[in-house]
Amino acid sequence: MSNNTGKKRLAVLVSGGGTNMQSIIDATERGEIDGSVVVVISSNEEAFALKRAEKHNIPAFVCSLKNGVSREERDNKILALLDEYRADYVILAGYLGILTDSLIAAYDNRILNIHPALLPAYGGKSFFGLNVHKAVIADKCKYSGATVHFVGRGGIDTGLIIAQEKLEVLPADTPESLQRRILDNIEHKLFVRVIRDLCAGKIRVEKDKVIYDK
Repeated sequence: MSNNTGKKRLAVLVSGGGTNMQSIIDATERGEIDGSVVVVISSNEEAFALKRAEKHNIPAFVCSLKNGVSREERDNKILALLDEYRADYVILAGYLGILTDSLIAAYDNRILNIHPALLPAYGGKSFFGLNVHKAVIADKCKYSGATVHFVGRGGIDTGLIIAQEKLEVLPADTPESLQRRILDNIEHKLFVRVIRDLCAGKIRVEKDKVIYDK
């Protein structure tokens, strides 16, 4: 059950380096976000994000599919941690796992993801990491960017869109340079801003539509 008052409790799910997570932690510590990261959950025991969590004294756990663990078993462990740490919102910050519908339903319209493209374009199972930017360049797109959205059931990158920002794809861009420009110029700032406004009560869902009081 989400808390209605006070600082919001954020659970962050990660798989890799955790640069987006770091920007969120920094914003909470600056007081920019009226909330705090109370638990970090990784799908990868070698994720550098775990070291970032340790540096900030944030409890961190690994919930993976190793050793024959099913998605349902993994997500039951994640749900138990979310309940234990009384998470108000779940933030997917470079999380590569696919959540079960039962976990998504338990946190309906309270799970956020950021995707490095202008959804609904270049979303779905095969579009992650550099794959997104390779496809954008191959298709000679004039613009790309990032999208923050709620995680919905029954699909990947199909939840309600909260906010998007775009930039021009340059003729000299490689997938790596485009990835870096979107990360530096859009992703970190956009994600922090949306989480800040979410924690401030400026974002809600009514009749399957996002209402954003900017």
